[in-house]
Amino acid sequence: MGIKDKKFVRVGMIGYKFMGKVHSNAYSRVPFFFDTDVVPIMKGISGRNEEAVKREAEILGWETYESDWRKLIERDDIDLIDIVTPNNMHAEIAIAAAEAGKHIICEKPLALTTEQAHKMLEAVNKAGVVHMVCHNYRFAPAVQYAKKLIDSGRLGKIYHIRATYLQDWIMDPNYPLTWRLQKEVTGSGTLGDIGSHIIDLARFLVGEFNEVVGMMDTFIKQRPLGEVAGDMGTEAISSQMGDVTVDDASSFLARFENGAMGVFEATRFAGGNRAGNRFEINGEKGSIRWDLENMNNLQVYFTDDEPGLQGFRTINCTGEHHPYTSAYWPAGHIIGYEHTFINLMVELMNGIATGKSPSPNFEDGLRNQEVLEAIEKSVYLKSWVSINKID
Repeated sequence: MGIKDKKFVRVGMIGYKFMGKVHSNAYSRVPFFFDTDVVPIMKGISGRNEEAVKREAEILGWETYESDWRKLIERDDIDLIDIVTPNNMHAEIAIAAAEAGKHIICEKPLALTTEQAHKMLEAVNKAGVVHMVCHNYRFAPAVQYAKKLIDSGRLGKIYHIRATYLQDWIMDPNYPLTWRLQKEVTGSGTLGDIGSHIIDLARFLVGEFNEVVGMMDTFIKQRPLGEVAGDMGTEAISSQMGDVTVDDASSFLARFENGAMGVFEATRFAGGNRAGNRFEINGEKGSIRWDLENMNNLQVYFTDDEPGLQGFRTINCTGEHHPYTSAYWPAGHIIGYEHTFINLMVELMNGIATGKSPSPNFEDGLRNQEVLEAIEKSVYLKSWVSINKID
């Protein structure tokens, strides 16, 4: 199919910093690598600082810019709204976009609360628009291959998942009190920011959560007021101090509906770990391991290997035999973090072409939010809490 025969989806993105740059790159690369029926057009970008958003529009390759996100949603030349704002803006923007008939992709976590997430899901369902949540790690080829092995029964009945997301970028007590450390803006701290990723991976690979019990702590109670030069920079701009109102670290145990057990940890105080997003899954017939910092490789063990050869083998998930990778380079020529977003956007384009919302969508976002809320409740109650599912 030639480019003139394709359908174009005109994208409006609200927000433009770290995730804005990642999403912009993905939109520009989709038609370069993939032959999708729907092609994204980077039509407009929105941010509160007109000078800054104008500059970023030029750098990132957007045709136009707005300083008011409402104007972007109102425009007739926008088909898809991409939300990469702080979490407290997700619900208002998504509901407004749905009411305007726009397709939506929203950064994670979907909302501040399950109530918000439920209203967002109701809005997109009522409007009949396509929707996704940006849990990009599902779209690492090695994770997709792990899913294929599990679904095909190669691991048999699943017994365990242990998953971590370990970072260290706020260990300095002089790191300022950014929006990610303020509950009214972010909802929850490490748990919602990076813990939501491993919750989503667990739901994707193992199944639905049944009950959880957790613990959370805030190691540095106060920080300098102010923002940072970049999304994760270290430049404090005030000597005044403010209270940190979210967790620095969280961990929890889980029981899944299929009987599997889970052990999870998310922290920004694990020195030496930049993005330690890792999981190991054990089943009756084998085990798998994955590590974002070595994301192209999947470690696999099968119990039916002959005794002398038993042990974990390393599968390099590149080339023609693994999900998505045939669109990129020959086997062994590795891809990176940014390609997980390209793969996700491919699914979004395919969803818009068919009118079906790919997973993870707003329903997945709600299910993830229910788990997050149950963990926080269990910390408060100091007891196991069942997942309260909203239909």
